Amino acid sequence: MLYSTLMRCPYCRVDNDKVIDSRAGQDGFAIRRRRECVRCARRFTTYERVEEPILSVVKKAGIREPFDREKLKSGLQKALWKRPFGEDQIEAIIAAVENDVFTTFETEVDSAYLGNMLMQQLRQLDQVAYVRFASVYRQFQDIRDFVQEVQPILAEAKHTPK
Repeated sequence: MLYSTLMRCPYCRVDNDKVIDSRAGQDGFAIRRRRECVRCARRFTTYERVEEPILSVVKKAGIREPFDREKLKSGLQKALWKRPFGEDQIEAIIAAVENDVFTTFETEVDSAYLGNMLMQQLRQLDQVAYVRFASVYRQFQDIRDFVQEVQPILAEAKHTPK
């Protein structure tokens, strides 16, 4: 029988419980523990997770804000709006970018790096979504900016057989 004094029962607030069951949860990134309070005998579940490092994104103006995967997701959803791609592809792109960022940087990442990573992923996935994202990310001012961005894609398409 395992006893823990680190967790308070959510029902009676006593910090004396026993762990009944432990197992991996959330794709192996957390441990799910089923506990029973020794005093009131009620059961509750706790999760133990690795504390993720806090990563800051350095914006163009030098402002720092916490890394937020939901911002990446929102930008991708807008770029892929009405395109034949679902949440699985969006999550795969975000996972690839997060993996790269968290293995490459410790405390700060430049927003330009994130933007370029997303553009690389979109360019491989869908040219329309890529141009949509680039138009916002690079703040296109007129049609010449669009043409300048599309010309390399068109040049690649000429040399690539269908």
